[in-house]
Amino acid sequence: QVQLVESGGGLVQPGGSLRLSCAASRSIFSIYAMGWYRQAPGKARELVATIINVGSTNYATSVKDRFTISRNDAKDTMYLQMNSLKPEDTAVYYCYVRTVAGGPPYWGQGTQVTVSS
Repeated sequence: QVQLVESGGGLVQPGGSLRLSCAASRSIFSIYAMGWYRQAPGKARELVATIINVGSTNYATSVKDRFTISRNDAKDTMYLQMNSLKPEDTAVYYCYVRTVAGGPPYWGQGTQVTVSS
């Protein structure tokens, strides 16, 4: 099992930036996949960004060129740098990992991001 703790959410004005962190309770060096989802009020949870294996990344079209996913294996931590934030980015952001291909996901508790003037 893996415990995940997110941090870095908050209130930011449109056009601003935030960096989310997701700290894992064990080494992430060999983890198969990790990434971020988000869920806005009244909407389904949607994929934001993922890292597969050693570094293949994928982004939702709505965040491409604005968000960057990264990992620091030495700190067992994953990040989501969010730039040029828009009100529609407002949501609870959840990090997840899959330790092996096809295995169950482990989720963090979520962190609120609110983009508003």
